[in-house]
Amino acid sequence: MSLTAIALNCSLKKSSGEASSTDAMIAVLKEHLAEQDVELAETIRIADHNVLPGVTSDEGKGDDWPGIRAKILSHDILVFGGPIWMGQIGSVAKRVLERMDAFTSETDDQGRMPSFGKVAIAAIVGNEDGAHSSSAQLFQPLNDTGWTIPAGAACYWVGEAMGSTDFKELAETPDAVTETAQMCAINAAHLAKLLAGDTYPGTKA
Repeated sequence: MSLTAIALNCSLKKSSGEASSTDAMIAVLKEHLAEQDVELAETIRIADHNVLPGVTSDEGKGDDWPGIRAKILSHDILVFGGPIWMGQIGSVAKRVLERMDAFTSETDDQGRMPSFGKVAIAAIVGNEDGAHSSSAQLFQPLNDTGWTIPAGAACYWVGEAMGSTDFKELAETPDAVTETAQMCAINAAHLAKLLAGDTYPGTKA
């Protein structure tokens, strides 16, 4: 069964030709997803788009979220990437989660949100601490809005406290990150295949 994934890079910065640690972590997961015959088709840098504040799927003129939303829902797996700021997931990621809140009222006649049957995993980077806090801040809203979270769904790296080295600057990926990414990809692909073949039944209207 052929599966596809899409990634969101929720860096606070727009693309500038400069390397991104979030992109670097997404690339690690992309490699291991490919080993499971899952193609990561695209990475969307949210800061490059005009995603308006709000909790609906279309906030009107100039809102880029409707197009991004359609792309996200056309894939089996969502790689939700973002940096840690002040010990928690950054504000761009939080805006995406707020826009996904609309899924809760966009159910089909069996009570299923548009994200039902789709899998989400996290790619988190930063210095000092906050990876566990950030994954918690991601996974509860993602679950609330219909995404399925596999076991071992967070792949992360945090640098030395008060340090200045970013993930993108490492000469090689640490073994622990590689092992975590591999398991994350295996579990995500396994779960996505199961759900693609037999999704949630809903309430049977």
